[in-house]
Amino acid sequence: MINRLSAPVHSAPTAIVGAALLLLSLSLPNALLAQQTGYTAPRTADGKPDLQGLWTNNTITPLERPERFAGKPTLTEEEQRAWEQQVADRTAEADLPSDPNRAAPTKGQIDLEDSYNSFWFDDGTTVAIYNGERRTSLVVDPPDGRIPAPTAAARARMEMAAEQRRLGPADGPESRSLAERCLLSFGSSGGPPMLPALYNNLYQIVQSPGYVMILVEMVHDARIIRIDDEPLPVMFQPWLGDSIGRWEGETLVVETSNFNPQQSFRGSSDQFKVTERFTRVGPDTINYSFTVNDPDTFISAWTAEIPMNRTADKVYEYACHEGNYALPGILAGTRVEERNSGANQ
Repeated sequence: MINRLSAPVHSAPTAIVGAALLLLSLSLPNALLAQQTGYTAPRTADGKPDLQGLWTNNTITPLERPERFAGKPTLTEEEQRAWEQQVADRTAEADLPSDPNRAAPTKGQIDLEDSYNSFWFDDGTTVAIYNGERRTSLVVDPPDGRIPAPTAAARARMEMAAEQRRLGPADGPESRSLAERCLLSFGSSGGPPMLPALYNNLYQIVQSPGYVMILVEMVHDARIIRIDDEPLPVMFQPWLGDSIGRWEGETLVVETSNFNPQQSFRGSSDQFKVTERFTRVGPDTINYSFTVNDPDTFISAWTAEIPMNRTADKVYEYACHEGNYALPGILAGTRVEERNSGANQ
């Protein structure tokens, strides 16, 4: 507090400015506050920006812009509150006790209400705020907030994959998805790119000289980013790709390519490359952005931006195999169908 009896004449305006900045800091989102105050991240022992901690990227803002927000990349504060209230109301309704007299679902019916209750969901309650903007989509380039159309080659690959699933949906475990086999998380939660999913949206970042490790809550995928290193030989095609990082000022830039051929992102090809940027813009916020470049899959490159917010939640064991009763059931059921089909011929 300034002692006005002894302070020099110019101290009063300084105090007024300081008070204004304090009020501003109480009302601005972390990302915008970082721009206003020139936030500098704390340093690790080797002098790099410290990204360590437990973060979440859950948000109600979808990857692609909904039609109702066409031509509207950002929201007003009132629109943000209205959207968040809609989500809160839906959640409250979903939390109501189920009707014990409701009819059983019919065969082929897909209804999350009959398989999960909202207790398990962790897909966010708030709009994504990035650099102070209340976003209507995570995709920011193209400006329409939509992922570019697939190429003809990508459409052909996806049609072939769909046909293979139709002809041999459960020939063996290898014909099922990587998520069903507990090899990788679904929805590109582990990435790259790292996208929010229905649940398990926590990420633990750990740094040491020459390395950054990202532990993903879903399936406990662990991605090791090598700093200023050479790419692996092309015959090595790891899950989650080969990630090479470098520091550009306050930003960790990570380029990942050479993914395992079984790992596909929206029909991606062997040219699939993701460039990610991690910038800590406040004590509790990391600006995460990524650019997807795959000329054999998308007609143009595209970019998304997602805030990662510090969380006090805990990462619990993700017992995928231990609870994965569906996969042996699918395979066993298919064998029964095959035996019955043979007996009827």
